[in-house]
Order: sequence, then structure tokens, then C-alpha cells
Amino acid sequence: MCGIVGYVGKQQCADILVNALKKLEYRGYDSAGIAVHSEGKIKTVKAKGKIAEGLEAKLTNEGKPVGTCGIAHTRWATHGEPSDINSHPIGNGKITIVHNGIIENYREIKEFLISKGYVFESETDTETVAKLLDYYYEGNPKDAIISALNDIEGAYALGIIFKDFPEKIFAVRKESPLIVGKGNGENFIASDMTAILEHTKEYYLLEYGEIAELDGENIVFCDMHKTEITKELSVADWDLDAAEKGGYEHFMLKEIHEQPEVIKTTINPRIKDGMPDLSECGITPEKLKKYNKIFVVACGTAMHAGLVGKYVIEKIARVPVDVDIASEFRYRDPIVSEGDLVIIISQSGETADSLAAMRLAKKLGAETLAIVNVKGSSIAREADMLIYTHAGPEIAVASTKAYMVQIAVMYLLAFEIAFAMGKIDEAECRRLTSLLRETPDVIEKILEDTEDAQYIASQLITADSLLYIGRGLDYALSMEGSLKLKEISYIHSESYAAGELKHGTISLITDNMPVIAVATQTDLFDKTISNIKEVKTRGAKVIMVCREGYNPDKDIADFKFGLPDDVENLIMPMAAVVPLQLIAYYTSVLRGNDVDKPRNLAKSVTVE
Repeated sequence: MCGIVGYVGKQQCADILVNALKKLEYRGYDSAGIAVHSEGKIKTVKAKGKIAEGLEAKLTNEGKPVGTCGIAHTRWATHGEPSDINSHPIGNGKITIVHNGIIENYREIKEFLISKGYVFESETDTETVAKLLDYYYEGNPKDAIISALNDIEGAYALGIIFKDFPEKIFAVRKESPLIVGKGNGENFIASDMTAILEHTKEYYLLEYGEIAELDGENIVFCDMHKTEITKELSVADWDLDAAEKGGYEHFMLKEIHEQPEVIKTTINPRIKDGMPDLSECGITPEKLKKYNKIFVVACGTAMHAGLVGKYVIEKIARVPVDVDIASEFRYRDPIVSEGDLVIIISQSGETADSLAAMRLAKKLGAETLAIVNVKGSSIAREADMLIYTHAGPEIAVASTKAYMVQIAVMYLLAFEIAFAMGKIDEAECRRLTSLLRETPDVIEKILEDTEDAQYIASQLITADSLLYIGRGLDYALSMEGSLKLKEISYIHSESYAAGELKHGTISLITDNMPVIAVATQTDLFDKTISNIKEVKTRGAKVIMVCREGYNPDKDIADFKFGLPDDVENLIMPMAAVVPLQLIAYYTSVLRGNDVDKPRNLAKSVTVE
């Protein structure tokens, strides 16, 4: 959940490190810092707050370290509050490190080091690693790293520099992501490719148990026995423009507008002769026929995509589907066994709880299918089957386009399962697949006019609390809409199944309290209208997201966002989520928030 970058080469590295950190700031932004080999010393500059307000201001006032080798970090706090002293890099005059992850046994290590005379300054678990390296260091960096790692329990990605080796960076990882970038006369480490894409598209995936040693010309890998190993060089398949705003005010708005295109790039290669074809992902009709039950395990927005998938799979394939929050899945002793399929959905492919859930599922004998956006990620490498989504880099913390392609993949999977099970015939499968292929055009039409979303946002900016309600697929969308709003507007928001309101939640309704009612499912429409009337008669200000052809009376809704009438119920979630995303975005903008970097949140959650 923190961002790491390192540079070694011929250029002055301070600006390179800071600019790279800015591209990683979505991973954490409560503090940032750099450490540079400079004038025979390791010079560290770090500050609390976002990069522009903290670190850059400090570098301007105090001056930038001069040097061509350094490491840097942007932090999302886990141990110790955000502060200058708890910021990374952390170390002493001899060894300095940056760290992403959690050291689970840091207390025991800390007590041991205190008994050896070490004095701790910060509240971080990271400082125990830095001091443990110092304890073991006798002139050979790899020996110290291997000895320290043998003592450490937990997840980590580490960038390390030693005063005695002014032109080298060392890197290791376990669970937390870390790549090694290969440039021309310069080399890099980074938490992900966005940080270094302007310098190189070539990189190595660092695996657990591997140590990388970099200088400006060479990259050498070895294992924990110091045996040199050869690794495959990968090439990023997207360019720098994909990680830039491209004229949009915020990344989130850009990513909302990219949704039609990323749907096409995700589903079109998986459709052959008008039929879904996931064989390249290891998924065949023969496999799909044998599963007794399906589990979908994910976190946050990805879990909401799984809920849409559950509704669709159960409706057309008649296969039971459980959807679990990944952090709860392992601890409820799930009844998973051979003959079951466990689907793990994760944008980053590094989500710690989802990765642990997948490993448990495999241990219990189930087959696993990963739906991820990041190539070579941990979940992608360990799953039995794999579907890559092709959303490209998603920089805004609040997920939009990644969610959209996750849903698109779940639709394709649902169609293929239903056809394999004989629940729909070929003609129906072709029809549904064709409808899915038409959704980018529908979404583009919705995005042509955002005035309604902006008006609705203007009605929400002073709200203290609001509700989202819906039934069936609309309820699943309500959950995602509510999450988007609370993530970036900081307005308290909850979602409820519309029919459940009268069982307690309706007591929260007060005069002019906003209620966003999602009512797109024609077979449930009358029931939803009845529930809307219940909140309206109690003083709620109702905003309906419904089909364009429905014009609610004032005793039902105060305002509506109209969606195309001709979109089929089953496919409607892909269209209906767009206004919910826009409403959240414009509400955040009007409240003056940092849309792309909401407080307390980070993009890639690599700790449990």
C-alpha cells in the first residue's frame, strides 16, 4: 500500500525519484521521502503530507541531494501515525531502506535489537528491518540481507542502499509487489510500471526468495544461497499516455470516459464467431460443466463486480454462487472442496486478503480462476486459470474502469457457463454476447451529456448522510454507487435493498435527506416504486436513476437521471453504473476534495 522507486545511472536522481513518486502517489500519500548517495554520504529528505505540499516544498527550501543513485517512498501508514519521523526512507548513516508491507514479528525483532543496544526513533515496523540489516552487516550486503530475511515474518518489498556501495541498489520482496526496470545506462526498482514508464518499458518481475543487485549498467539476480539466476525480461504493453491525464481535470474523470474503449479491448479478443471463447484463459465448456458451486471472493469494488456476476450466473446458468469479502472468507471456515470453482477478482492482483483466500481455496481442493488487471501479479501467477482485464493503468484510487471490465468479464463467463450447462442455446448465447458488445456505444451516449449528474451533485454537497436503494441487480449497483460517493466525497452513505428499508433503516429518513433510488429493472420496477414512495412520504429528497421513458411524479422523485430505454435488464448494470460514478465524481469536485487521492485510502491494498 506504499510506493517504492529507485534509480541508479548517470543522471541526477532527485528529480527522477520525485517525479516517479508522483506517479505512485495513488498507493499512499500521507508522507514521502528520498535517500540519495551524495558526497560520500546517504542524504535523506522526507516529510509528512502529499508530495507537492511536503517533500517537494522541503527540497525547494533545503536543496536537493546531489547524486546518481537513490531510493524513494510514498507512504500509506500502517505502523505509526503519519509524521516526518515515521516517513521513509528509514535507516542510519550506513544502511537506508524503503519498505512496503507489514513485518508481523517486528515486536520480537525490536526487543532483540534493543537488548543489543539499538535505540529506536520511529513507531514503524520498517525501522526494525533497517536496524536488523545493520546488525548483520559486516561488509557484504547480500549476506546481511539473507540473514535479516531469515528472521523476518510477514509481507515486504524492500529497496536498500549501503553507504559502502554508492552505485548500487539492492531489492527483495515477499508478497508485496516490486519490479526491476531495465534502462539504457540506468536501471530502476518500482512498485509498478507507472513510476518508470517514461524511462523504460522493459522490466523483470522480482519473485520471493530473489535478491536483485543493480548498478547503472547491470542487473544481477541471485537466490537466498547467493546462486546467480537468469530471469525473463518483460515489456509493458501500454505507453506513457495511458498513465497521464490527457487533458482531463482528474484521472478519475479520464478513466470514466475510457470505459467504452477498455470494454472493447477486454471482451473482443474473447469473442469468436459471435460466441464467448475463454479457451486462451484455460477455461473450456468441459471444465465449466463439472463445477458444483462457484465462489466469488474479492474486496471493495471488485466484490461489487462479483455480486453483479452472481446475479447473472444464477439467473441464466442456474449454478449457485456465493460472494465473499476476502477478509472474511478464510475465517468463516468455508465449505469449499474439490468440484468447486473459486473466482478471485482483484485489480492489482496483489490484494493481500484475496491472495490468501485463493491459497486457502487451492488447499481445500477447489480450482481457482483469477480476474486481474496487472500482468505477472501474485494472484495471476498462482491461479489455476487466468483472465486478464485490459483496463490499462488505473491511477485514481476510486476504481471505475477496472470495475467495468471486471463486470464485462463476469458477463462473458456467465454466458459461457450457461451455454456449457445447456441452460441457454447457441442462439441465445449469441444474442446475449451481441448485447454485451453493444454496451460501449450505450456508455458513450451516456457520457455525451453529464449535466444531470452535475446538477444531482449540486444537490448532495451539503448532505450529512444519504441512502442508495435498489432491488436485484439495482441493489448490487447501489452498493457500488454508495461506495464511490463515500470514498471521494466523504459524505456518509449506505446502500440497502429497497425492500429491507421498512425493517429498521427507514427510521433514519429525515426531511430533505437524499435517497438515490436505482430502478432500472423492469420486472422489479413496481416494487421499487412502492419503496421509493415509503421514503418520499417521510420527507426524503429522491433522485431516481431509471429508464428515460419513465417520468416520475413529484410525489415519487424530485429528479431523475434517465438511461436508454432499450437496454435489456440483464445488461443494464454496465450502463447504470456510469451515472453513479459521475455523481460521486462531481460531488467530490464541488466539495473541493482531492478526487484522485481521497483521504486515508490507497489503491493497492497489499496488507491484511
